[in-house]
Amino acid sequence: MEFCGECGSILKPIKIRSGNQPLLMLACTKCGRKKQEANAKLFSAKVIEHNPKQLVAVIGREEQELNPMPTIHVECPRCGNNTANVWQVQTRGSDESSTQFLRCIRCGFTYRENT
Repeated sequence: MEFCGECGSILKPIKIRSGNQPLLMLACTKCGRKKQEANAKLFSAKVIEHNPKQLVAVIGREEQELNPMPTIHVECPRCGNNTANVWQVQTRGSDESSTQFLRCIRCGFTYRENT
């Protein structure tokens, strides 16, 4: 961890372009000063952007066949069956409540319940 010589704040990596190669350079988020000294660390960077749907863990059909999840009695909105598998995922901020997912045992319809 490195600190800004100007204001003392933590230096954080920022992405810059050097030709076709993206590089990360340490910069201060408070005063905007970039670390320009000869010993400044430049890192080769690979930026990976995720689709928000990739970040939500939904149990697939193959995993459902293993039946590791608890079941509850709740009416399915699609077929009317009264048994569903249930699991919870933290889909929002850590200070928000988790989202409860339900999957009907009979028809496999997956829906969520925000608690």
